[in-house]
Amino acid sequence: MGKHRSRLQIVADIHFVVKDGAKKTQIMRRVNLSYKLLGRYLTDVMEAGLVRFGDANSYTLTPRGRDFLNGYQEYSRRYRQLKEQFNDIRHVPSWTRSAPI
Repeated sequence: MGKHRSRLQIVADIHFVVKDGAKKTQIMRRVNLSYKLLGRYLTDVMEAGLVRFGDANSYTLTPRGRDFLNGYQEYSRRYRQLKEQFNDIRHVPSWTRSAPI
């Protein structure tokens, strides 16, 4: 079985697809959501002012949506760094660790 994505990850995935403009079917396929679920998420992000339905029947990011996407990318970068550092610490041989004080 595959990993389940968090709600935040799904919203971020929608933002990645929509950043240069995308139609509903494109979003649905690239984000891998059913039509019904995509409708719910699009409603949520549009009500939050992150995405708008623009010309040419496509969805685009608002300035607030771009800010969200930039913030999410920074969060993801830092999360990966911390995860790598934590894994490095976990893999240090026990004989190199200092004894508790």
